[in-house]
Amino acid sequence: MTAIPLLSIVVPVYNEEQTLPKFLTAMRAALTGVTEDYEIIFCADPCRDRTLTLVGEAHAADPRIKLLAFSRRFGQPAATMGGIHHAAGRAVVIIDCDLQDPPALIGEMVRQWRSGWKVVVPQRRSRDGEHPLKKLISYLGYWFINKISNVRIPRNTGDFRLMDRAVVDELKKLKEGHGFLRGLVAVVGFKTVLLPFDREARAGGVGKYNRITGSLRIGFNGIICFSDYLLNFMIKMGLACAALAMLSALVIAYMKLGTNWQFASGVPSLMILVLFMGGMQLIGMGVLGAYIGRIYDETKQRPLFIVEEALGFPQHPPLAPAARSPEAACAT
Repeated sequence: MTAIPLLSIVVPVYNEEQTLPKFLTAMRAALTGVTEDYEIIFCADPCRDRTLTLVGEAHAADPRIKLLAFSRRFGQPAATMGGIHHAAGRAVVIIDCDLQDPPALIGEMVRQWRSGWKVVVPQRRSRDGEHPLKKLISYLGYWFINKISNVRIPRNTGDFRLMDRAVVDELKKLKEGHGFLRGLVAVVGFKTVLLPFDREARAGGVGKYNRITGSLRIGFNGIICFSDYLLNFMIKMGLACAALAMLSALVIAYMKLGTNWQFASGVPSLMILVLFMGGMQLIGMGVLGAYIGRIYDETKQRPLFIVEEALGFPQHPPLAPAARSPEAACAT
């Protein structure tokens, strides 16, 4: 293999001992006929199963298989960005280990890249095996983000994609800590093509990273980090509430002076108005707090990920076996 591989395959994993052997078999078959000049980088949070052990065994048999083991659980977005920062290939493919993103599609992605496209994004035509609530959250999330954001994110896409080295180098320059890859790639730009495919159910086990709560958190980052629409919306809502309050005051004054209507103490409309205004203030404070929280996180400049152990990367030599075994790496 040359010093700079043609392809870097970045695979975030967490407790995937059931699917990892199947994934490696499928990946080797998919890359046959495409190139032998590749590296597969598994990016793993600390596991409770034999995931890291299996990756270590695969690395011993094939040095093109590499591992980044993080010091604590940073989450899938950070794990993916860690792999991107360490990928050396002229093109980088992001793919999950559960085989819902088919490795067989990589050959067509490489052909599209060689024809001149800088980013190749598979787009799901169907999503078998996913919870209906997660599908609904995904649909509404993409619709809302594209409605309010300054950048366009194609619907029914995930992190599964191929990126040219030029795109990866620009991504590495960004200092944002949320790791919302779909949005960051949209910010960077470059020529992008969509590649339709049918997404299958998981090859085994259950998802550990992208459950419903994880999807909500990732989607919330996409909304907050790529648009100030909600702040402007709250200004408009505040003005509307103030106008409504003034109109209500005029109506009540007219009814009291022009019709001699006697209001009983504790008028329901007053209670409704107070509750409405209080609710709007709390919503506005919550939105403002979300933005301030993101600013606070960015100003701390904490590392997006911390590598504790690595296999296949000279800049991150692995710890001595006596100090840390693969089994110990999976311990909680």
